[in-house]
Amino acid sequence: MTASTIPHLVDHASVIVHGPDQPGIVGQVAALVARNGGNIISLDQYSSNESGGDFFQRIVMHRDNLAGALPDIEDDLARTLEPMGLSWRLRDMSQPLRMAVLASKSDHCLLDLLWRHRRGELPVSIPMTISNHTDVAEDVRSFGIPFIHVPSQVGPDKSKSEAEILALLKGNVDFVVLARYMQVISSDFLEKLGVPVINIHHSFLPAFIGAAPYRKAKERGVKLIGATAHYVTEDLDEGPIIEQDVVRVTHADTATTLQRRGADVERAVLSRAVTWHAEDRVIRHGNHTIVFN
Repeated sequence: MTASTIPHLVDHASVIVHGPDQPGIVGQVAALVARNGGNIISLDQYSSNESGGDFFQRIVMHRDNLAGALPDIEDDLARTLEPMGLSWRLRDMSQPLRMAVLASKSDHCLLDLLWRHRRGELPVSIPMTISNHTDVAEDVRSFGIPFIHVPSQVGPDKSKSEAEILALLKGNVDFVVLARYMQVISSDFLEKLGVPVINIHHSFLPAFIGAAPYRKAKERGVKLIGATAHYVTEDLDEGPIIEQDVVRVTHADTATTLQRRGADVERAVLSRAVTWHAEDRVIRHGNHTIVFN
């Protein structure tokens, strides 16, 4: 997708509402959409407790000439919802989020995202792919996506390479995907970047940490392998989970077939997580998520 807008989502907006549950929220939001000339075409909501819980809502609305009406809708949302202690987010869905991809040598997640993007299955634009290796350079460029090589520094201090990556990303992307980017992201980098970062990894953690996890899994005779996509926080691999999946395996699977099947699951889980994030279906709440899929 190279267009600056998503054609079928022109004049569509998402509205995300979150805060303390109380009577009247749904009615207030519906009335707000109606008085601003909009029509609700999709609505999902969840309350963690009918008495004193947290309320989460996602709606998609249609309104002719939406772009010109957005400032008035934003003002109305602030006047209506903020006195109720509710936070909100409004976005023109025809404007795709800008997604940068960070990768290393492994290409299965990276190329799957680029393929889905080319087919119009991911509602994002991809301004760049950054890698600490050059192995995937030609494959990335074949999709018409800029490839940038930023080598990783040897040793624990990655500040120079992180600064170079940060200079490329800052202000140019809305979120970042780590497509098997085999470097630890520092808390300083996350703070300065200031946009969500999504990671994918196999679901053996913390059982088989380190190199050759599928060989270790084969040796232990595992019966399930899977993958987890989550938001990155300063706590390694412990951020809010967006999506997970598993497949059954048997004693007949070799370490190689386990790895191949694991890669299939990783691709599927990551693509779903990216799509849901790009469609405003994920609401972060503490260290977990509400996902309207």
